[in-house]
Amino acid sequence: MERTKRIWLVANDASGSNDEQAREELEQCCGNAGFHVERMVGFPAEDLPDAAALDAAGIELLAVFAGDGTTNAVIGNLAGWGGAVLVLPGGTMNLLYHRLHGERTFDEVIHMAAAGRAARRRPGVIRCGRGTAYVDLLAGPGTSWYEVREAMRESDVLGVAESAANAIGETLATAGIVCRDPALGREEGYPLVMLTPEDEGIRVSGYYAETIGDYLKEGMALLARRFRDGPHDDLGTAGQVTLESSDGGSYGILMDGEKVESPAAEVFRLVPCEVDLLATE
Repeated sequence: MERTKRIWLVANDASGSNDEQAREELEQCCGNAGFHVERMVGFPAEDLPDAAALDAAGIELLAVFAGDGTTNAVIGNLAGWGGAVLVLPGGTMNLLYHRLHGERTFDEVIHMAAAGRAARRRPGVIRCGRGTAYVDLLAGPGTSWYEVREAMRESDVLGVAESAANAIGETLATAGIVCRDPALGREEGYPLVMLTPEDEGIRVSGYYAETIGDYLKEGMALLARRFRDGPHDDLGTAGQVTLESSDGGSYGILMDGEKVESPAAEVFRLVPCEVDLLATE
C-alpha cells in the first residue's frame, strides 16, 4: 500500500496557469489526500520520466499537472509502462482531464484516486505517422492560426498582426482537406477538419466559413480551442479515416494543440492508449 501512495508529479513551468503557488497548493492537496509527492519534475527544464526511471524508483503512479500538449508528451513517453497516469488540470483547456474526469475539481479527483476510487482506462486515441492525439486533432490550412497563438504567447504585437493576416490569406487561398476512405463530406474539402477520439470511433467534423469576417472569428476561436460550435458539417464516426490535401501538397496538423506537418495524405486510426490512465467518470 505504501508504494502506491508514493508518486512523482510532472508540472510544466512554462504554463501560464501553472505557477509556483498553484503547484504548492497541488502538492498540499496530494498530501491531504494521502499521496506523497516524492519528486516534482519541472518540464521542459527537466527530462520527462520514462518507464525505466519510474520502475527503478518503485513508482506506480505518475501525476501530470500541465496542458494537453505536455500531457500528450508525458503519456507518449510511457508507452508499455505497467503503472498509471493521473491527468490533472494544469493548462488552459485541459480537454483530456475533462474527458477522464468530467467536471470534477482536481481536489475531488486526487482524493478519489488516493482512495482507490479511480478506474484504470485505456481510452481510444488517434494514431498517425506523426504521433498520437488524445483529445483532438485538427488538420488543414486553418491550423496556420497556430503561429498567431505563438506570437500572442510571446507578447509580439506586430507578430500577431502579421501572422493573423497570413493565416487569413492561407486559409482562403490554400487547398482544402478532403476526407477519403471513407469518403465523407464536401468533395472540395474543408479549410479545417477536426478528428475527435471516442472509445467507439473517430468523430469527424469539417469546419468552414463563408466570409473573411467568418474566417477571422473562426481563427480567433481556434486560438482558444473554442471553435467547436462554429459552422461545420458533422461527418460521422469511423475506425479510421484518410485525410488528403486537394492539391496534393502537405498540410498542417495540430495534435492536442501542438503543430506538426503532414504529407499530402495521412491515415488516422483509432487505437487504445498504450498506458493506463486513471478516470473518475
